[in-house]
Amino acid sequence: MQQKEKKKVRGIKIKNINIYMMIVSCILYGFLIGATIHASRRYDAMISATEDHIACEKNAGLIREGSDYLTEQVRLYTVTQNAEYVEDYFTEVYVTKRRDLALEQLRTFRVSEEISGYLKTALDYSNRLMTDEIYAMRLIAQVHGIDDHRIPEDVWNMELTEEDYKLSSEGMIARAQEIVFGSVYQESKEMIMENISYFVDSIVDDTIRKQQQRASDLKDTMRQQQILISVLFIENIFMFILIIVLVIKPLKIYIENIEDKEKLNVAGSYEFKYLALTYNNIYELNTANEAMLSYRAEHDALTGIINRGAFDRLRQFLKGKQSSIALMILDVDRFKQVNDKYGHEMGDKVLKKVAKLLEENFRATDYPARIGGDEFAVIITDATEEMKSVIQEKVEYINNILLNPEKDMPKVSLSVGIAFSSNGFEESLYKKADTALYKTKENGRCGYTFYQEEG
Repeated sequence: MQQKEKKKVRGIKIKNINIYMMIVSCILYGFLIGATIHASRRYDAMISATEDHIACEKNAGLIREGSDYLTEQVRLYTVTQNAEYVEDYFTEVYVTKRRDLALEQLRTFRVSEEISGYLKTALDYSNRLMTDEIYAMRLIAQVHGIDDHRIPEDVWNMELTEEDYKLSSEGMIARAQEIVFGSVYQESKEMIMENISYFVDSIVDDTIRKQQQRASDLKDTMRQQQILISVLFIENIFMFILIIVLVIKPLKIYIENIEDKEKLNVAGSYEFKYLALTYNNIYELNTANEAMLSYRAEHDALTGIINRGAFDRLRQFLKGKQSSIALMILDVDRFKQVNDKYGHEMGDKVLKKVAKLLEENFRATDYPARIGGDEFAVIITDATEEMKSVIQEKVEYINNILLNPEKDMPKVSLSVGIAFSSNGFEESLYKKADTALYKTKENGRCGYTFYQEEG
């Protein structure tokens, strides 16, 4: 019957859905990661282009600043004839070197030769002006003589024309000022500024073009991301609906069936339908065997009274209860000799006889149990020390029957230890009863001992 039901199972397999969804998700996530990496690179390229633009403008500014500084120092020298301006001039040329530094840094940026050529041209104009500037300084130095050690050799090495050499001091000063303040000098300065402006404008145009291209690429990439995210979202919604229909809803139905202790309704995915059919088969089998399994789980197979496991669970249940109980622990005296002399079959009969006597002589609310091979226990509920005489009579009665057996049963007896508790099954109760049992055995067996606190 079970095999026939298996063949009739039809439905969508969650395993197959998971495999398909995982494959689709991995592909989509792969594309999404690729698009994200591409977008990150486009963004980094935009940032890099902006940084290059700023750096290039800064380098253009360095050439402008360096050239203007040289012009300022040579003009101040021709006006004031203070040699400190000459020192500052050559400090810029040989130490600070802002113009040379700008061109050197420019090589590290992604700038076309055409654009960088404007800055090189500006530097060439600035270098050519240096010849006129040094010549002007040579004229002023000539007026003050060769004794001024602050004037570098670059100035003294400049040769004056024969015409300028014959000029008077006033004429040389006027000639020097004409060189650095004149229209020819100013035109050269304008060419420097013009080339720097060309450079800056070209950098701006190139940066705008690159930014537009990269912004367009970034926009396309982000559009791809949006599409991929939308597809993933739809896939998740679809998966969520499948989970509700194939998993959550059947689970809810199954939980209700289990709570009502009914067979499961066959619903949901292939796996759940298969599970329901299997469960129903087991449910039917369990229903038929439930009583038997429950009985076997709690009762000793030989004697029919509760076993050690049930006894221990009862101990836990009674622990901490505000009730008076008594615990009896009983051993069959010299049981090993019975087994050795009469055989194990007779030994089993003795154990059954003891169990039967315990059941017959104690109340239905008491719990006789077999807790070991020949060891028994009885939990007596609602028992106080005032019941010692009643318990004593019961033990003596049982021992009298065991010592006067019928037919071929051997004579046996019980050694008993008894302890009382007013707080349920205390931790020490079992030990107290066991201690009392030990004293009974020391006193010759076949009797009972009530536990008493020493002292």
